[in-house]
Amino acid sequence: MGQPATDNFEPKSITQFNKDNPDPKDNKQKNTGKRKKTTRMLVSYGFLLLITCITIIPFLWTVSSSLKGAGDAIFSIPPKFIPGDPTFSNFVTVWNTLPIPRYLLNSAILTVFGVVLPLFLCSLAAFPLARINFKGRNLVFMAIIATMMIPNEVTMIPVYLIINKLGLIGSYTGVILPGAITAFGIFLMRQAFIDIPKEIEESAVIDGANVWQVFWKIMFPMVKPMLGVLAILSFIAAWNNFLWPLLVLDDPDTYPITLGLYKLQGTFSANTRLIAAGAMIALIPIIFVFVSFQRYFIEAAYNSSVKG
Repeated sequence: MGQPATDNFEPKSITQFNKDNPDPKDNKQKNTGKRKKTTRMLVSYGFLLLITCITIIPFLWTVSSSLKGAGDAIFSIPPKFIPGDPTFSNFVTVWNTLPIPRYLLNSAILTVFGVVLPLFLCSLAAFPLARINFKGRNLVFMAIIATMMIPNEVTMIPVYLIINKLGLIGSYTGVILPGAITAFGIFLMRQAFIDIPKEIEESAVIDGANVWQVFWKIMFPMVKPMLGVLAILSFIAAWNNFLWPLLVLDDPDTYPITLGLYKLQGTFSANTRLIAAGAMIALIPIIFVFVSFQRYFIEAAYNSSVKG
């Protein structure tokens, strides 16, 4: 008798058999999982879109109001965001009525120091907290972080008394010094320094670098993304600073743009169009700086989320 025709038969593995004959229950579970994932994604994007609309609507309303002429209603229901007859006359009126160039120059002076000093001083304070082992390091860091829980309004009167004793009332120095270093800036820069591999620092020390050279020539350039983030936050804080300059400065010629807008509101208390135009003039530098430095912001966020 001949051999059965099963000599070349190769039994399929269990894995291959499951692939060729999928279980209907598994397909149903996969489809259910995909639907749940899609639903969660749609809900997330819908929530983010809602938050975006809530955030951007006031800005769009301000832009629209600044471009509206006398014939366009400001407080219409529903709101009308597209002006019927767009005009730049509101900007011209504000520019010619108040010394806006002087206000912008004053704000630029305060903001330059309000950005450069925190970048350097916060980095200088954060470096030893991140890279140098000394007794009580964590205790010092926790004490610095604890100051973030104290509202600025609580410390404003003591700081004002100190500035007054130093004879700095009415000067830019009195405005700049209290914000020259911040606990939040130290926290940001410390996290950036901690993420740098220790081998880089050890190599620099072996090559003969001292502590200052390690900080300034090695570590400081490597935290550029976080410096960009701190620069953006410091710029916005210094440019929008209102209450502290109002307390310290007493000469209208030294007012920054925020105090100038306060004066603008008193001058045109019944003209929302002109107030909106002044607000847009003050907002232009912030938009420019954020667009210029946003890549550092994104890079810092990415580096903070990806480790190893």
